[in-house]
Amino acid sequence: MDLKEITKIYDFTDKTVVVTGGNGVLGRDMVSALVGCAANVAILDRITQLPEEFKQELDGKTGHYLTLEGDVLSRSALISAAKSIQDKFGRIDCLINGAGGNHPKATTNPENTFFDLPEDAVRFTTDLNLMGTILPSQVFGKIMAEQKSGVILNVSSMNAFRPLTRIPAYSAAKAAVSNFTQWLAVHLAQEYSTNIRVNAIAPGFFLTEQNRFLLTDKETGELTTRGQSIIDHTPMGKFGDPKDLIGVILWLLSDASKFVTGIVVPVDGGFSAFSGV
Repeated sequence: MDLKEITKIYDFTDKTVVVTGGNGVLGRDMVSALVGCAANVAILDRITQLPEEFKQELDGKTGHYLTLEGDVLSRSALISAAKSIQDKFGRIDCLINGAGGNHPKATTNPENTFFDLPEDAVRFTTDLNLMGTILPSQVFGKIMAEQKSGVILNVSSMNAFRPLTRIPAYSAAKAAVSNFTQWLAVHLAQEYSTNIRVNAIAPGFFLTEQNRFLLTDKETGELTTRGQSIIDHTPMGKFGDPKDLIGVILWLLSDASKFVTGIVVPVDGGFSAFSGV
């Protein structure tokens, strides 16, 4: 295999990729990279208004994009979105289940113990991360099953490997996402087509709006005790940049990984490899 062949593998011309949560902090970099690789990208998010700077960035690339309001917890909304995407681009080749996050009230602290966590906050977190992965996989996965090809990429977390303190609902939900990834990979390959693959990435610690209040001080911007502890246990000594996910994502969506299914890939700066000593 030479450079020309390798480059061709990462050319997504005429490929359509659906990204749930595509207008989020991590999602935008995924979308930008895919549009830059000439893909047709459908951005599903509850917020459809793209930041102007992000819109200009996408407009300058070779691929195409479509923004759609998409509630990952509504099957009817997902079915409607799928129809709009097929009408626009003709087919759907890949799905990135990027929607997810934690609820502040599902986080323990001295004033909000585990025994006091509100049921609605816990359900919100588990539903968003787990059901928000299962339902899109049902809707878009059915299309892939019918066409006998496709790739689903889920977003798990380091919390799925070793649960972190204070975020029980998020940790449990992401562990379930990893398990579901393996189950779905086997199910689709055995029941429908070996040309349908399902994998997941497990990001380590990236500063986002969901976790910023846990890792940095709101007033000073300095690391909190928790943030410093994470850095101390990350051999690379830093938080990840959203762009650090792109290489793994392109590999798992492309034919470069056509014999890879049912895996969860850590992207964590070595966090999962470090024993703390």
